[in-house]
Amino acid sequence: MSVVGFDFGTHSCYVAVARAGGIETIANEYSDRCTPAYVSLNEKNRSLGNSAKNQCVTNFKNTVSCFKKFLGRKFSDPSVQQEIKNYLKPYEVVSGPGDKAYMKVDYLGDKQMFTGEQLTAMMLNKLKETSEMALKTKVVDVVVSVPVYFSDVERRAMIDACQIAGLNCLKVMNDTTAAALSYGIYKQDLPAENEKPRTVVFVDMGYSSLQLAVVAFNKGKLKVLSVASDPDLGGRDFDQVLINHFIAEFKTKYKIDAKTKPKAYIRLMQECEKLKKMMSSNTQKIPLNIECFMEDKDVTGFMQRSTFEELATDLIQRAENAFLNILSLSKLSPEDIYSVEMIGGSSRIPSVKNLVKKVFGVEPSTTLNADEAVARGCALQCAILSPTFRVRDFSITDCQPYPIMLYWTGGMEEDNTMEVFPKFHQIPFSKMLTFYRKEPFQLKAYYPSDVAISVQDYSIGSFTVNKIIPTKEGESSKVKVKVRVNNHGVFTIMSASLVEKIEDDAKSEQEQPMEVDGESKEDKKPEVNAESAQVNGQNSDEQENQEKEKKGGSGKKNKKTTKMIELPIESRVPQMSTQELNALVEKENQMIMQDKLEKERAEAKNAVEEYVYDMRDKLCSILETYTTEDERSKFARVKSLQLEDTENWLYDDGENCLRQVYIDKLAELKKTGQPIVNRHSEAQHRPKAFDDLGKCLQMIRKFVELYENKDEKYEHIDAADVEKVKKCLNEKAQWYDKKMNAQGQLKDFQDPIVLASQINQEKQQLFSTCSPIMSKPKPKVEPPKEEKPAENPNDGTKDKAAGDAKTETEPTNAQSSEADPKDTNPIPTEPKAEMDID
Repeated sequence: MSVVGFDFGTHSCYVAVARAGGIETIANEYSDRCTPAYVSLNEKNRSLGNSAKNQCVTNFKNTVSCFKKFLGRKFSDPSVQQEIKNYLKPYEVVSGPGDKAYMKVDYLGDKQMFTGEQLTAMMLNKLKETSEMALKTKVVDVVVSVPVYFSDVERRAMIDACQIAGLNCLKVMNDTTAAALSYGIYKQDLPAENEKPRTVVFVDMGYSSLQLAVVAFNKGKLKVLSVASDPDLGGRDFDQVLINHFIAEFKTKYKIDAKTKPKAYIRLMQECEKLKKMMSSNTQKIPLNIECFMEDKDVTGFMQRSTFEELATDLIQRAENAFLNILSLSKLSPEDIYSVEMIGGSSRIPSVKNLVKKVFGVEPSTTLNADEAVARGCALQCAILSPTFRVRDFSITDCQPYPIMLYWTGGMEEDNTMEVFPKFHQIPFSKMLTFYRKEPFQLKAYYPSDVAISVQDYSIGSFTVNKIIPTKEGESSKVKVKVRVNNHGVFTIMSASLVEKIEDDAKSEQEQPMEVDGESKEDKKPEVNAESAQVNGQNSDEQENQEKEKKGGSGKKNKKTTKMIELPIESRVPQMSTQELNALVEKENQMIMQDKLEKERAEAKNAVEEYVYDMRDKLCSILETYTTEDERSKFARVKSLQLEDTENWLYDDGENCLRQVYIDKLAELKKTGQPIVNRHSEAQHRPKAFDDLGKCLQMIRKFVELYENKDEKYEHIDAADVEKVKKCLNEKAQWYDKKMNAQGQLKDFQDPIVLASQINQEKQQLFSTCSPIMSKPKPKVEPPKEEKPAENPNDGTKDKAAGDAKTETEPTNAQSSEADPKDTNPIPTEPKAEMDID
């Protein structure tokens, strides 16, 4: 199972993977860990990531960025209109079916419209491809990050985008929570469970937003206490300050207006982003120079950090207000803050760092990698959720950024609403609500109108509980409804059950308890309160029974058995249907196939072009002597011949041909060119092949010579075998001399008589025939067994003398010139032919 985390940002994306050695942020095909969130649509294919960003000037009308801002939003949404008005959109944003925001571009020769979900799915596919190349395996399960301010509809839109891309999103995770997980999992000095929790503030200033979170850490526990955000306070807003300044300056100085020319505006935007980064580490004036900016005019300007901070006073003040707000929401003082961790690319702005010390009273910490912390946290979360990885136990409790209200129909009371999940309520979390109804009823979830959320529509969804019938007595039936904010931060109704009680005189069964999803013992208390609350103005049976027990019991002998009947729920939420998802998945797969076909076509065309240039260079250098006169006149000259004609064809009629046409053209060129290349290649490898065969022949001749000279080393080899070696030697030697002489009489431009592969084959045949005979081992001879000397009843003088005489007649190892010097055992002298001689 793959363990992958995606930090999907507005301007850039990062991919992290969990491996046995830890968490690693991986690079894309450009060896860059940062993949720009750009999609460029063309006449034949799509470009994604770095290649798309490179086209943002040349193909600006069809290159889309910042499409994350349109996820799940309607065109009429004020935030969408503000995005179009305040930030340059060189591409066209229009209203489509259902008032959705669509990006209108030219693709495959037609005007086509794409939603934010579709464009997000394209980028997710790109990130999936990057991770699959690194892991060498298929990627399906992922954890994807989103800003903390994302509402229910935006989170559902991200889940839809993952499904379009063929990904199973295990969790949609808040950016700040992912960063907090990175911090907590690697910190070894966290307080123990019985100690006071450590409170850490996470400041995430990215390209388009500022996000804040207050997180409490214990050993092995992470709990998000409160969050705050400013969706329109990020790096691009500081860039916009510089852009507006230089537009006004160039109007006065050069009489040109960059707003009227999108290409010029995009170039200025890119240069201002670079200038902002340079000012983060320099205090002196920094120049800004752009050649041929507009109307063939070169422009120049200067900016100093102090001047920049004066221009950005409003942004800095907004950031300070956000810092003060998070302290107020969490009800903490600066003394309660252990540290402030800063992440996000724009957190490097010095004025923002100074604000941290001013408001929180501590120096900003850079323990985490500002760019990669979120991706690493997502990968860690994926590893925790994966059954194949063992990760140090770590409990993660996130919080709901907005309160959630619930309205129901069919009640008799005046107030049919309640706050089911307060602001900053922990998630994931479930609650059980009890209703009394005789017929189906509807539940509507929504955000309070007095709360500022990121979208215009405050509705979350409506849910109809069906197939409710009265009791046998005609009274209202008891219905239990389980509501939940799940792992993604999405509100849903998990189940609805009709409670039917049956009288039973026999041995009674206890009432079947409903499953309550709580994350800890502390979490169960609010669930019980929610279940026993007077949702419809009537007390529940549990309360009545408790009251009777307090009064001394009811005195009834019969007990009741509870039967739970599941009820169907009809959900209407702002999420794609199965049919819509399947259609978009099919369209995405078609675009992937089109990209693949275009890539193969381009590779085939490049192969032809590369062959033309390569052969033209080599024919004037290393291949010059290997061409015939006919080939030079037909193929190798520059003007009006095959190579020149092919080059002209590539940039004229052959510009947009099918892949097979290029394959055929390359084959046609190789009919003439490949023999020349082969002659050169053979000339490089043939001498060594001849040399190796000659050495092999020389070695075998030496063997035959030694054998004929009665060399003791080869006396054990049969004469018939040696004759076999002689025969093979003569055949190969004649072949060698014949081919060597014939080849030596040819010119370089003539086709060789013999190939290097044939020479190597002859050598192998010679070696396989002769080597087993030449290396045949001598038969081993067992030494004779030693006889025990006869017993002598005398003093042993005779035997000693005989023994001494025997010692003199048997030569020692040192005395025998034919003995093996390594053998320390006595060697018999007869028969001499059977001695093992080295």
